[in-house]
Amino acid sequence: RVYMLITYEYLPHLKALGLKTGFGNEWLKVGGVKIIADGAIAGRTAFLSEPYTGTQDRGIFVAGSEESLHEAIWEAHQAGFQVCVHANGDRAITLTLEGLEKALQRLPRQDPRHRLEHCTVVNPDILQRLKRLKLLAVPFGSYIHHHGEKMIPCYGPERIEWMFAHRSFLDYGIPVSGSSDNPCGPYAPLLAIQSCVTRKSAAGEILGAKQRISVAEALYLYTLASAYASFEENLKGSLTSGKLADLVVLGEDPRRVNPDEIKDIPVEMTLVGGEVKYKA
Repeated sequence: RVYMLITYEYLPHLKALGLKTGFGNEWLKVGGVKIIADGAIAGRTAFLSEPYTGTQDRGIFVAGSEESLHEAIWEAHQAGFQVCVHANGDRAITLTLEGLEKALQRLPRQDPRHRLEHCTVVNPDILQRLKRLKLLAVPFGSYIHHHGEKMIPCYGPERIEWMFAHRSFLDYGIPVSGSSDNPCGPYAPLLAIQSCVTRKSAAGEILGAKQRISVAEALYLYTLASAYASFEENLKGSLTSGKLADLVVLGEDPRRVNPDEIKDIPVEMTLVGGEVKYKA
């Protein structure tokens, strides 16, 4: 099932067709409008307030200018779309928050669920603003495991304590869901859940230990919380009467195995809409 984020350049076409977030069916829906604010975490191009370790480089601001970013956010918000801004670095996130706050003040909307895609490098001020504006964070799940070797050299240990901040998002009451950013990170949710729980790189190094979450919390991120991020909590995310019956049967209980072995749990069966689509 696909909830499709459509890049900002196609917004005029969507408006001309009269389409908005939610158009479609349970297989394919028009989701949010995707706006790119900055670069990448693994590629060391996210837009930061402080330079990358050992450099004077602060990354790239893809949006070009603060005004162009805010105008794009306003156009998508005014048109009735969920606004989904790719913002990795803390400077890019701050500029995005300013644009979203202006749009929401100018035209209040009921439950728009605007999202910050990735929302990687945060701080207490960013967290407080996210909560106040009722915005959603969609951070990477598997990056600590998959890209761990890049984190200390590029960002330093102190900044890593505020990256992929699942613990902080939950503690602040900010809606947060799971994301792979595939192909930039592995899409396997069990690997991402393990990464969120252990905060260990593939080499076994613990990175940003204070952001570790429980297995139950990680499972929530990749089920109900992700359904909420696409306005589909009434359709999916839990084994509840009346929902779509999309589920997997696992060979082990993720809550009971060694956390370092969650990624290796076998998938015994997959059901989509109550029909068996895969069986080991």
